[in-house]
Amino acid sequence: MSYLKFDKDLMINLEYSLYRNVLRTNRRGAYQNTSISGCNTTKYQGLLVMPVPYMDDENHLILSSFDETVIQHGAEFNLGIHRYAGDNYNPKGHKYIREFNCDSVPKTIYRVGGVILSKEIMFSSKENRLMIRYTLLDAHSPTTIRFKPFLAFRKISQLTRENEQVDRSYREVENGISTCMYFGYPELFMQFNKKPEFIYHPDWYRDIEYLQDLEKGDTCQEDLYVPGSFEMSIGKGEEVIFSAGDIQVDTSTLVKEFDYEIYKRTPRSNFYNCLKNSGHQFYYVPGKNEYYLLAGYPWFKVRARDQFIALPGCTLSVEKPQDYENIMDTAIPQLRNFMADKPSKSYLKQIEDPDVLLWVVWALQQYWRENKTAFTEKYTDFLFEIIEYIVEGRHPNLVCNEEDGLLTTYGRDKAVSWMNALIEGRPVIPRSGYLVEFNALWYNALKFAEEVTIETGRTAETAFYESRARLAGNSFTEKFLNKAGYLYDYIDGYKKDLNVRPNMIFAVSLPYSPLDRSQKKSVIDYVTKELLTTCGIRSVTPKSDLFHPHYTGSVIEKKKAYFNGMAFPWLLGAYIEAYLNVFHMSGLSLADRIMGEMEGEIQNDCIGSISEFYDSNPPFIAHGGYSFAISVGELLRAQRLINRYE
Repeated sequence: MSYLKFDKDLMINLEYSLYRNVLRTNRRGAYQNTSISGCNTTKYQGLLVMPVPYMDDENHLILSSFDETVIQHGAEFNLGIHRYAGDNYNPKGHKYIREFNCDSVPKTIYRVGGVILSKEIMFSSKENRLMIRYTLLDAHSPTTIRFKPFLAFRKISQLTRENEQVDRSYREVENGISTCMYFGYPELFMQFNKKPEFIYHPDWYRDIEYLQDLEKGDTCQEDLYVPGSFEMSIGKGEEVIFSAGDIQVDTSTLVKEFDYEIYKRTPRSNFYNCLKNSGHQFYYVPGKNEYYLLAGYPWFKVRARDQFIALPGCTLSVEKPQDYENIMDTAIPQLRNFMADKPSKSYLKQIEDPDVLLWVVWALQQYWRENKTAFTEKYTDFLFEIIEYIVEGRHPNLVCNEEDGLLTTYGRDKAVSWMNALIEGRPVIPRSGYLVEFNALWYNALKFAEEVTIETGRTAETAFYESRARLAGNSFTEKFLNKAGYLYDYIDGYKKDLNVRPNMIFAVSLPYSPLDRSQKKSVIDYVTKELLTTCGIRSVTPKSDLFHPHYTGSVIEKKKAYFNGMAFPWLLGAYIEAYLNVFHMSGLSLADRIMGEMEGEIQNDCIGSISEFYDSNPPFIAHGGYSFAISVGELLRAQRLINRYE
């Protein structure tokens, strides 16, 4: 039985199918993404989206869509679907869909009279190239298929309009053509595994509209260029494979290549396999011996904080320690350059954020727990370099205070933590001074360093880290623990933020905590009662005047709501770990229930993945990046913690 299967009734219901999309990627930053109905609903969607590094560091939409028309006895049945201005859908090919499933590759079954046609979409794992396999499962008379490519050649953040700068020329290549709309872009090679007839008929399709952009108040209409169409006959049982990419291929190998790519895929047959597959989609290998994790899709690049939070879950939790090492080994020279105040050209962005190094230590600690021997050989010196760098006060925005042993940062007029929403360049939540998760991470880092000195025989250094940790631990409880039994979110001078926020959960979840068991339980109780939802942890308690449960309204209203009420799935990893730390085996039932509730989200928004954040009150609608690395990575890590207890 298919795990990700959608029947006819769901597929022809556009109110359902337009709000669920499917994503396929390679490791070079390119992707294919559209709604399960085949209709693009945002400007970021398309069949071939890829980086063009020599132009800029953005992704570019090359091939927007590829319409199929079945022709029998002169009658034409168009299987495509586009939305035009005025709520007009044309054609309405979704009405021919009988089934869609995504267990291995996205597969749509169409039925037009006596014709049953299968369409499977595959994204090359190594190249910026899309493949589509069409199989005529049944037909009672001669059948022809016409294919019509809709081209964009634009940045994904922009839209295009009909213009005279388009290069309308094309050249014939093996079983297809190549074309390039604008100078500077790579050629688009469109080829088949059998020779088609190409009918040159350049035209613009005007006022195509993207529904979800419209609903968000974003720009949402554009014109797409169609250079012509391909036609070919197809017999019952025959397979036709289409390839579109920035390189010309040997079309005789397409059948074998498609089969091999399917063979390599892990079927999305359960929740874990969906998360595992999704975790692999964030891998980014832009060059030889360069390895990163993208923060998410469709618009995110490599962000340092996100990479190190997602890293253990997306690698170690799926038994991929070599991938962990590749990504960490790529990052370490760039981190060392930052600590040495040396310029470094890197795909790793926002490396200067003050908590990044703290998350790096946490990610190293996760590896230590898996393989102490390998850690000792590879990462011991780097761990101590980070601690010394922070203690010596060399970070531009992270101060280690000698009096209390804790860390402070300046964030009144710039975002310094993961709660980084801005309005007119200023943080919506100006978290400054002593931040609770910074100092929970710092105490944990000091205790971890102490542990490593003991395990590796560097006992002469043990006392230094032990005394630092003792001072920081005592100061932590004195500063952050309030009489109500939870932790202040941040302390800036005389201001102590009383809002119940989720950042205090790290003081319970991390391997080393300055809190005793009763204090941990009190923190857990607050998070459970006020912040836990079925799709994540709220960013602020509903009791706060700042609370906004729904991501609606103007752009400014949404930015205010972002970290003042939205629920974040990635925090469930820390919450489940904290809950198991306190309640051990008796906490498994709640942990399993949380994971079961998140499993329901696998068939919403981006099917097979988890979104960035959700409304924190019913109906818990997903928002932001629809496939988000830290959401997926932390759920993978949480599942592994549960499995170890079980």
